[in-house]
Amino acid sequence: MSEVKQRVSDYFESRRLSSKCNATTIAKTVILVVATFGSYALILTGWPTPLQMLGLCIVMGAGVAGIGFCVAHEALHEAYSSNRIVNRVLGWSFDLTGANGYMWKLTHNVIHHTYTNIQGIDDDLEVSPLLRLSPEADWKPFHRFQHIYAFFAYSLSTLNWVFLKDYRYFLRRHLGPYRDRSNPRREIAGLFAWKLVYYGYTIVVPILMLHPVWWQFLIGFLAMHLTAGIILGVVFQLAHVVEGTDYPLADGEGLMGHAWAVHQMETTSNFSGGNRWLSWYVGGLNFQVEHHLFPKVCSVHYPAISKIVREVAEKYGLPYNHHPTLFGAVRSHWESLKRLGDPASSALIARQRSD
Repeated sequence: MSEVKQRVSDYFESRRLSSKCNATTIAKTVILVVATFGSYALILTGWPTPLQMLGLCIVMGAGVAGIGFCVAHEALHEAYSSNRIVNRVLGWSFDLTGANGYMWKLTHNVIHHTYTNIQGIDDDLEVSPLLRLSPEADWKPFHRFQHIYAFFAYSLSTLNWVFLKDYRYFLRRHLGPYRDRSNPRREIAGLFAWKLVYYGYTIVVPILMLHPVWWQFLIGFLAMHLTAGIILGVVFQLAHVVEGTDYPLADGEGLMGHAWAVHQMETTSNFSGGNRWLSWYVGGLNFQVEHHLFPKVCSVHYPAISKIVREVAEKYGLPYNHHPTLFGAVRSHWESLKRLGDPASSALIARQRSD
């Protein structure tokens, strides 16, 4: 890890570059915010036809996912700016789109990035009881069909987040490695305040201004969430639950077999690194290996430093998991879901891991 850190540091110093955002990132932020809330404003005018409003809801959903990838995620990792106040303010975009930034930093920044793909600790492996995302997870009969219904389940992810997930996590005494935890009062107050803001502008304001028929409103609301949910759900799953990634186990003393950096290489995968438009939209999260090794570096730099990471990995015989195309990564995830849902495959995996 010391060599790759030094070479990446030399990359920025030799070019006199900041590891944080640049003009491209700022322009992208403006585009995504305007597209999202511009669509919202057009809907509130009542001018578009119902079909056009449906289209705007879909655009809004794609915009919400983009803001999550490119603004909130960067800011909450302190990768957007070297100024903590800027990161904090931009991090509020996460709360503005219905999620909770405080809980995300705890479950994602700390737990997921430290204990990646470790069953029972990394909560990203337990997004729903309907899905078995690890060979160490309990198998249920319905899991044999998860490769069929998983993508529909992903589309419900933001609805779950907005109405259930955050509240449930705030109530949990045990979270990952944390035991008998409690939440600061200001964060509890912030949870309810931001949720009320979100419910207010996405539900109350449109109903009061447009007086829609209930089913028309429901279709639009669901279109926005299903669009955002499927995009966010799939992109994050392609990072870890694909062929080639590992699900490490601790030894009898609770210790992991490899150093943290090696653990990240073994449990993480990139996809479609040559697709610039995709990289632009997903905030570089198709370079998940680089993101896990350098979470405080802005994603705009990932394509460049990926060359360094790959060279060092090859030098030391470390895995560098990568799927050349988005379709290939989605297919690999589908195959992983099918394998993890098959009881025969699960039994074989368990025997191999015990040996």
